[in-house]
Amino acid sequence: MNTKTNTKIIETKENKQNFYKSVFSLVLPLALQNLINVSVSTADVVMLGKVGETALSASSLAGQAYFVMSLIFFGLTSGAMILVAQYWGKKNIEAIEQIMGITLRVGFIIAAIFTVVVLAFPGQIMRIFTNEQVVIAEGVKYLRIIACSYIIAMIPMVYTNLIRGVEQVVISTVVYGTSLMVNIVLNAIFIFGLLGCPAMGIRGAALGTVMARVVELLIVIVYDRKFNPVLKFQPKMLFVKNKELNHDFMTYAMPVILNELAWGCGMATVTAIVGRLGQAAVAANSVIQVGRQMAMILSFGVAGATSILVGKTIGEGKTELARIYAKRFVKMAVILGLFGAVIILIVMPVAGSFLTLSDQARAYLHNMTYVMSYFCFGQSINTILIVGIFRAGGDSKVGLLIDMGTLWGFSIVMGSLAAFVFKWPVMAVYVCLVSDEIVKLPFSIKRYRSYKWLNNVTRE
Repeated sequence: MNTKTNTKIIETKENKQNFYKSVFSLVLPLALQNLINVSVSTADVVMLGKVGETALSASSLAGQAYFVMSLIFFGLTSGAMILVAQYWGKKNIEAIEQIMGITLRVGFIIAAIFTVVVLAFPGQIMRIFTNEQVVIAEGVKYLRIIACSYIIAMIPMVYTNLIRGVEQVVISTVVYGTSLMVNIVLNAIFIFGLLGCPAMGIRGAALGTVMARVVELLIVIVYDRKFNPVLKFQPKMLFVKNKELNHDFMTYAMPVILNELAWGCGMATVTAIVGRLGQAAVAANSVIQVGRQMAMILSFGVAGATSILVGKTIGEGKTELARIYAKRFVKMAVILGLFGAVIILIVMPVAGSFLTLSDQARAYLHNMTYVMSYFCFGQSINTILIVGIFRAGGDSKVGLLIDMGTLWGFSIVMGSLAAFVFKWPVMAVYVCLVSDEIVKLPFSIKRYRSYKWLNNVTRE
């Protein structure tokens, strides 16, 4: 029977209502977690924005170290999820537990390296992003405290991301929802000096975040010991050696890790270029990036659901059904991209009115809002294709090539030339720096239509 006929038979038998019910059950908690993560950033921006533009700019730039590290962890877990989701389709729990052990082992090493480097060289790290001494000094205060949370933050991040692959997604919402409430309350107390505490400013934001990370870890430990119905972490899992799984992990996870590292370093480079454009540009970019995250909440949630459902379906050997699922997710990507663009245009003018920004920063924010609206449209489609569909089918190397080629080969090159060689106006530079999501669209769509991303990577 040919593919076309087989597809039609599957489409007529499949209950679309059940499909969308499964999607909703996954997307809702994932979107809530994304909303919670954005809310943490929003709370910091609002509170430190009240302290002043310097504190806001310093925390944004100092946060780039954690941003890059978290993207590496996202790449680490996304790569592992390629295997987890497909082995979940086979109901091979032992393989999934071993994959978790490998992922946590690598995560510990990465978090330890970041901790040591940030504690040893906080000033040098800040100078990567800005040459304004007052901003550097404030950023160093932040880094010396926040670095203590890196290893603590890694464990809940890796754990909750991996158990998504076995369709345990609600715990992420519990972990990060509780963390958000703790973070907001403690930030307010420590930043502004409430309840008899001294006003700590930017150091208070860092301390509140560290304590919230501790709460995340405690919740994960309790959940794993008492409530996880599928698998439980055992310390011995960190030391299990399985040559075949190690090989598969390196084959499918490493390109994703490199992809996220390249993308994260690229975003940090973009931030560093913006940092050379002045404090007003940094402050405006700090605000618009929170808006971008908010506009992308649903798209990121759908991308996570895509990787789980498509990967599981491929692992079950239902390749034609995986194609149908992928097509539906692409349609969602377009709709959500348009939705995100509208959100940016509506929300950002309102959000900017609550912050203490200079007139120049407000002007930049106004213009950046329009630029970011088309960026979000492209990012929605690219994220669901590259992070969701391609990775679900083990096609992680192509995502690496597309992201690196468009970000490093086009946007950063053009942005650097515009800023430092041609001396273009700030907004012209900004347009160049955030053009990669539009440039990569034709490449992502072409790869999707080839169906070369559809591979079963499990072992019998």
